[in-house]
Amino acid sequence: MIALVTGASSGIGEATAKRIAREPGAKLILVARRQDRLDALAAEIGGATVIDADLTEDGAPALVAERVEAEHGRLDLLVNNAGAAWRGRFGETGWENLERHMRLNFDAVARLTEALLPILRRSAPSSIVNVASTAGRVSRGNSGAYSASKFALAGWTDALHLEERAHGVHVGLVLPGFVTTEGFPQKELNDKPLTRWIVSTPDKVAEAIMSAGPGGKAERYVPRPYALVAAARVVTPALVRRALSGGAKAITPATSSDEK
Repeated sequence: MIALVTGASSGIGEATAKRIAREPGAKLILVARRQDRLDALAAEIGGATVIDADLTEDGAPALVAERVEAEHGRLDLLVNNAGAAWRGRFGETGWENLERHMRLNFDAVARLTEALLPILRRSAPSSIVNVASTAGRVSRGNSGAYSASKFALAGWTDALHLEERAHGVHVGLVLPGFVTTEGFPQKELNDKPLTRWIVSTPDKVAEAIMSAGPGGKAERYVPRPYALVAAARVVTPALVRRALSGGAKAITPATSSDEK
């Protein structure tokens, strides 16, 4: 298996790279902005192609595709994990914060996928996993821009799967809830016994990514009970709004954020 993981320098991306590396014959392509972290990870897992790139830059997708083609000639799994979240109410942060989220969490994903799609089709059966968030199904105050980018990613993922299945490319979606990572320790939740259970780990998200990629699943929530919240948003939207009305405080939304 030839697998490319973005945002691989820490958190979910790092855990995913380590999980894939355990597969027989797996070869990794690690993409992020912190080359020193990528080099250390590559050494830990026994070697990998390292690409130091800012995926929001115009030339980055082509650069990544050229390296994949030149060094591997095929691609079996693309994990679009890189992303970030910046809190702020729309009335205070405005369109600029929305644009900042969309540029990394959606536009960069679509542009990289476009560049790699010919290789994925040629390598079929292959798969793409887009790491969104439960916030891509249920929005909370103070993180609307982040939710908007992840809602877009989730909707696009569904359509992309329908379009690419004829080419042998499966497209899966992973929607983490709160996850403890280097950038988002979730201290507010982990410190309280009543809320600690809703926080997951990067390793569990990595397993979900394997399920939604090579495993062929359509989507996975992590932890799984978060799917109930997303369902409630569809069935009883007013009730969910009332339940979340006091939740627009300082808790950081779940994110695949490995690009800071």
